[in-house]
Amino acid sequence: MSAPRPQGNRGSRSGNGNGRGGERRRENGENNGRGSPRSVDLTPLAGSIGYTVRRAQMALFADFVTSLREVNLRPGQFGVLLVVQGNPGLSQSDVCAALGFQKANLVPLISGLEERGLLVRKAGVQDRRSYALHLTARGRALLRRAGELQAAQEARLTQQLGENGRATLLTLLGQILSETDNSAGGSFALET
Repeated sequence: MSAPRPQGNRGSRSGNGNGRGGERRRENGENNGRGSPRSVDLTPLAGSIGYTVRRAQMALFADFVTSLREVNLRPGQFGVLLVVQGNPGLSQSDVCAALGFQKANLVPLISGLEERGLLVRKAGVQDRRSYALHLTARGRALLRRAGELQAAQEARLTQQLGENGRATLLTLLGQILSETDNSAGGSFALET
């Protein structure tokens, strides 16, 4: 049995009320047929760590996208650029492993960054079949500005949580990651 989805889920289908699509909309609380959202009881999920972390991640993701709108970077793109900046010549496979991305998701992301002139792929020195990733001058400049915008977002979050709350949150999330990274396979679908 699956858990109820929260209001506003983009993954639900629209419908005219007939068939599966319409039923799903009403069940999800998105529309009661009168144009207003239906109230959904999320009490069974309120004490769930996974659900709460996921909802917080979605809120942080949306805030991050808004914060970096000026430079048109999403979290996955920003992460890749930061890793490549700190590790020039890293292969795409190494970036996947370091960030826990699935390779199939990373290839189009890197292609998009390359098309924007932010990074380049060069044939690897030791293995000519793999590509070494490097930031361009344009990529370094954009990443500097993105870093400023991300730092402002981080400062807002720190103000909201307080220094101690921020440190506690990072510690607790780090504990979860250290215990689950190996058992969960370490890869996730990239949300770009």
